[in-house]
Amino acid sequence: MKRRDFLKSSAAVAAAALPWKALAAEGWRAYEITTRVEIAKPSGVSRAWIPVPSVDATSWQRAFGSSWSGNATRTELASDGKYGVSMLYAEWASGTANPVIEITSRFATQDRAADLGSAGDSRLELSAADRAFFTSPTELIRTDGIVKKTALDITKGAKGDVEKARAIYEWIVDNTFRDPKVRGCGLGDITTMLETGNLGGKCADLNALFVGLCRSIGIPARDIYGIRVAKSQYGYKSLGAGSENVTKAQHCRADFFARGHGWVPVDPADVRKVVLEEPPGQLPVGDAKVVAARKRLFGSWEMNWLAYNMGHDVALPASKGPKIPFLMYVNAETDGQRLDQLDPDSMTYAITAWDIKV
Repeated sequence: MKRRDFLKSSAAVAAAALPWKALAAEGWRAYEITTRVEIAKPSGVSRAWIPVPSVDATSWQRAFGSSWSGNATRTELASDGKYGVSMLYAEWASGTANPVIEITSRFATQDRAADLGSAGDSRLELSAADRAFFTSPTELIRTDGIVKKTALDITKGAKGDVEKARAIYEWIVDNTFRDPKVRGCGLGDITTMLETGNLGGKCADLNALFVGLCRSIGIPARDIYGIRVAKSQYGYKSLGAGSENVTKAQHCRADFFARGHGWVPVDPADVRKVVLEEPPGQLPVGDAKVVAARKRLFGSWEMNWLAYNMGHDVALPASKGPKIPFLMYVNAETDGQRLDQLDPDSMTYAITAWDIKV
């Protein structure tokens, strides 16, 4: 990126930052997140794809743009097109010594909650096109066969979107487990999980299971991919970032659309995380902390977390490699060979996040 363009980008971000004070007065918290990527052993042309916030203008997250610098031959903000997944694409010409790129994004969040105790507003409804979009299958999140059969069994006798989604949520909490041996956040191959009976996984598995089960019976649902950026203010060590270094703090969540209530946040995977990891560890499901998390995470999120995007089956621009199930990690390749996105050392990337005091 040329210095002139970088300065323009930085100026745009500074201008966009002006609303932060007003947001802070309303209970919002502002953050910066910086991702630095170095290609450790470049060979031929090298490329990197870094997720940036594309979830914006919601009641729980606002994005204020990004700025970047480095020695890349080419940089641009890109999108996958179908889901609006935003990323910084960086490319280095063959022979570039020590390829490096650093990007900083600024955003604000506030805790998210749905009022499920009210009768709701019958005017809150999705368009037919959006309903079809958010009930459709993806390559790994199927909505037919054993997925649909399981959902029908779980929700037998339940009425309405909220009651059915709650039945699915409770079933996942009761029947799955967080498997610490799973790399990263998992893949979300829910048909294989159900067919094998191995219901262990991490957030991309357990929350994808929620999404697929909902979609299979006509309830719109979404996976939302992101990263934890701060400690929990509710006393959960396992549900927050332990420090400003958030390189391995990726986490995805889910929500579903209920007629009359709109999009409702959930996170059954984090309930299972509390069971496994909340000190002293291996808590019983009846433990007070687990019970509280289970209640809170159907209908609300603590927003010490950045939502990057809601995309699936993402094609990385300019890459001849296969699509990836989701873009939540830094991806890179050199000489046409994909590097391991779950091994920061293979491309030497680091992510830091901190509060912006306003």
